[in-house]
Amino acid sequence: MSFDLIAATVAITAALGFYTWGVFGERAHGFLTLKYVILFWAGLVCDSTGTFIMTNIAKTSAVATNGISVHAITGMLAIGLMLIHAAWATYTYVRGSEKGKKQFHTFSTIVWLVWLVPYIIGMMIGIPMFHLKVICAVSTAVIIVAALAFLLRRPKKHA
Repeated sequence: MSFDLIAATVAITAALGFYTWGVFGERAHGFLTLKYVILFWAGLVCDSTGTFIMTNIAKTSAVATNGISVHAITGMLAIGLMLIHAAWATYTYVRGSEKGKKQFHTFSTIVWLVWLVPYIIGMMIGIPMFHLKVICAVSTAVIIVAALAFLLRRPKKHA
């Protein structure tokens, strides 16, 4: 495994960690704080870095494609949403109302779920043990994310 591939994998996995910590930490806390805003930006920086490195690897590899892949499209959509999310989190934290800071987690969860689609696609295509074809990887990603969305929408049972 090349150094670039290791660096990209570590960066994108760090993005998963930061973003998941930010989204679910904010959700559990019930309020947007500076800590979560920083975690969202850290996730965006890590994901952008990992994506940049992976793009360079793909451009120089023998299996590079001439067209834009589903993985590339969903990845760019996810990074765009992460940027909007981090910017909106910053705005909400600095100038937002108390109600906005309490309800921000809904948007956070949606962006996190969308971000998971290209993450899972990349994992399903890139890990030799899985090495699924694109259509199978996309289908798997959508099913996993739909199941997570369903579980996250279920009301909490109070004891």
